[in-house]
Amino acid sequence: MTEFNKYIDHTLLSPDATEDQVDTVIKQAIDNHFHTVMINPYWVKKTHKALEGTDVVTATVIGFPLGATTTASKLFEAKKAMEDGVDEFDMVMNIGEMKAGHYDKVEADIQALVDAGHAENKVVKVIIETCLLTDDEITKASKIVAKTGADFVKTSTGFSTEGATVHGVELMAAAVKGTNTQVKASGGIHSAAEAQAMIDAGATRLGVSHSMAVIGKA
Repeated sequence: MTEFNKYIDHTLLSPDATEDQVDTVIKQAIDNHFHTVMINPYWVKKTHKALEGTDVVTATVIGFPLGATTTASKLFEAKKAMEDGVDEFDMVMNIGEMKAGHYDKVEADIQALVDAGHAENKVVKVIIETCLLTDDEITKASKIVAKTGADFVKTSTGFSTEGATVHGVELMAAAVKGTNTQVKASGGIHSAAEAQAMIDAGATRLGVSHSMAVIGKA
C-alpha cells in the first residue's frame, strides 16, 4: 500500500469553514507532512504564514467552483492569491465553452492562468469537472490542458454531481501521457482503498478532505 501523505492536498473548501477549522487542517497537514493545505482564497494569507518553515505548501482555488467567471476575474483572483503567498492554485476551466466545442476559448482562458502562475514559479492545476463531460470531452479537455503547459489536469471540484472516478482518471492519464502534465484526482476519496485506486489509475496528486481517514488516523 502506498504512503499517501505526500500525494495529498489536504482540503477544506466548505463555504462555512471557520478559522478554527482552518487552524485544524493546517495542524493536521504539518503533523502528517501532507503536500499542501488547500483552502479558499480568503484564507491564503493566514495559511501561508502558518506554514512558513514547514514542508507543507499553500494551495487555493480560482474561479471556483463553476469556472464561469471571466478570464480577467480569474487572473485577478490568482494574482491576489500569489501576492498573499500561495504556492499552487487550481483553476476551474470554462466548462460551458468546453461543452459548446469552443476549444479556442477554453484554451485561451487556461493559458492566461498558466502563464500568470508560471511567471511566478507557481504550480497550476486545471479542474475540468469530469462528471459534466463525456469520455471524448474528458480526453479533449485533458489534451487542451496539457497543451497549455499546466502542471496538472484535475478531475473535479467536489461541488458538482460526482467526484473523481477511476475511469475518468484513466482517460485523463492516457490523454496527457508523454507530456509534462500530471493528473490530480479530487472529490469523493474517503479511504485508503479509494486513494490507491486513483493512484493505480494514473493520479500523482490527490485532493482529499477526508485525509485523516485515508492515512488511517481518523
